[in-house]
Amino acid sequence: MINKYKYLFICILTIIVHSSKAQNDPQTLVRYIQEAGATPEDYIVKKFSQYDVILLGEQHLVSENLLFLQRIIPTLHGNGIYTIGMEFGAYENQHKLDSMLQAAHWDDELAQQMMFDYNVTWAYREYIDVAKAAWAFNQTLPKNAKHFRILNLSYIFSWDVFEGLRNAETMSKVFTKGTVDQFRARVIAHEVLTRNEKILALVGTPHAYTKYGSPFFLYNADRFYSFDHNWLGNRLYALFPTKVFNIMLHQSFTKNIDNQYIQISPLDGLMEELMLQNGNKAVGFDLADSPVGKIPDHSLYSIGYEKFTIGQLFDGYIFLKPLKELNTCTVIDGFVNDTNVQQAIKQFPDPDWHGKKKSLEELNEFILKNAERVKMEYNRL
Repeated sequence: MINKYKYLFICILTIIVHSSKAQNDPQTLVRYIQEAGATPEDYIVKKFSQYDVILLGEQHLVSENLLFLQRIIPTLHGNGIYTIGMEFGAYENQHKLDSMLQAAHWDDELAQQMMFDYNVTWAYREYIDVAKAAWAFNQTLPKNAKHFRILNLSYIFSWDVFEGLRNAETMSKVFTKGTVDQFRARVIAHEVLTRNEKILALVGTPHAYTKYGSPFFLYNADRFYSFDHNWLGNRLYALFPTKVFNIMLHQSFTKNIDNQYIQISPLDGLMEELMLQNGNKAVGFDLADSPVGKIPDHSLYSIGYEKFTIGQLFDGYIFLKPLKELNTCTVIDGFVNDTNVQQAIKQFPDPDWHGKKKSLEELNEFILKNAERVKMEYNRL
């Protein structure tokens, strides 16, 4: 006869096994997305009922991300959210941008110049058109209504003095106002949170980390890894833990296979399979404390962690289209030209990563290939 304690143990183990299988069953996961998910617009608005800062983590140069941001402006304004924050924009130009968004006519030349001030190679139409969409919406408002605002989160870096070697001394000459995420956190705190307002901010994926710490190798007595919690989202979350929520926009992940870093479909393809079973509908849903959030992730994000899941990475997720249907941003013809090429050569960012450019032809080739790379990577997935 089976001992009653042994019988009880077997029953509990059976329940655990079946529960684990149910959590990872695609039908269960799709059902969760269908029942708990919402349109991306409604999902964001719902989160603003609880949070003041929502960080959207994007893989740069995906056109659909920027088009979505443009579309959501009227919805945000109608729900009391009056600001979109943009990584690509210099705070030194904020007064010009504020004035431009309330002017009678759109000034595309000024908009391009302000983008050039921040990054001499960011010649991508959809980023500038976020400001244009805000301007167009402001034209529809009654005279005394609160205008919608685009907030530049960065500042002008001094790449012209970069000495070629990255250390504290040389980089402090480039980043004269401090580390970029320290600066961005100050801007959001000063311009938004101290005024009891709300902001939707679009930044590169790592800058949106809040609870997650990105791993880096460090020989120590623990697990050989330490974790960086100094990104923009980390800093805001440390100061305002109840006010900050982060959402990952659908994108590829990176994995080390045979000592080569390659782009992979998120969750080894499972995320796209779930979206396919949901009819590839645009949707936003929670990762934290959800069935989807409990799915194990084996990408570079998991390095240094035990039993890592995607719910440890971001609070929420927004799917707009399958990776292969996402498009790259539109290159602005003549963004760098004969009149500004010398300034572009001096201020070319990260020359130690990309190789310094010495001519107009090389700069334009870099701008074009930077955009094409995203589409090529997604087409391979």
